[in-house]
Amino acid sequence: MEFEEVINKRKSIRKFEAKEIPQELIYKIIELANLSPSAGNLQARSVVIVKDKEVKKKIAEICYGQSFIESATVVFVICANLEESAKKYGERGRNLYAIQDATIFASYIQLVATNFGLASCWVGAFNEDTLKQLLNLKDELKPIAVIPLGFSKEDKERPPRKSLKEIIIKEI
Repeated sequence: MEFEEVINKRKSIRKFEAKEIPQELIYKIIELANLSPSAGNLQARSVVIVKDKEVKKKIAEICYGQSFIESATVVFVICANLEESAKKYGERGRNLYAIQDATIFASYIQLVATNFGLASCWVGAFNEDTLKQLLNLKDELKPIAVIPLGFSKEDKERPPRKSLKEIIIKEI
């Protein structure tokens, strides 16, 4: 798939087929997403791969009842490693760079998955403390995004986007 086609095909999908994703493909997605930029090349991000049906159900509840998460073949929970970034960059690393690293990584995951014919949805609405407890995450890990992934069961249009005039503040 050409890059521009990948960008145009990526959209938020909330209905997934009950079809397995090969383990090698799951790892390939993460491997390629790991090529994403990061502050100081610290790669201060991590991912939890969730396939267990009961854990996916609990994650859906923690995401304020977004039950579609349960139907995804796999759910990635993307985390920022705050302290890893703070070692080099202090508070700015903890409060910004680690979060940027994780969000860029998550975006790459969505694009790579799209390239392989998979669908995803960025979920940012969740109770952080409860999610950390469920996944038994260390204190330095901050969940940034939940990304359900699978084969799309819906064909929908992308919502309209703002025009360039609306998003460009100025040219200097």
